[in-house]
Amino acid sequence: MANTTTKADLVNSISHKTGLTKHETESVVDCLFESIIDSLKAGKRIEIRGFGSFNIRFKNQRLARNPRTGEKVSVEAKNVPTFKISKEFKHAVSQSLKA
Repeated sequence: MANTTTKADLVNSISHKTGLTKHETESVVDCLFESIIDSLKAGKRIEIRGFGSFNIRFKNQRLARNPRTGEKVSVEAKNVPTFKISKEFKHAVSQSLKA
């Protein structure tokens, strides 16, 4: 089972590194997440150099299969948020996991 980092873990880590209180840090983290969501809702692309980019991708209507019944169902067209990791981020993580 993989380890999971929660939002509370991120807040604790950032708070420790910056010297901000946990309450202040949680407000900053919440504002960051809200800003990303608001930008995507407005149809804007977000690019964070060295981290990655968030975008909205349109998915066409398609036929799918209900795995329990085998029945074919129609999945409506929709916009879905996507994240593409940067090369620097990918390289840094892959190097640290090799060790």
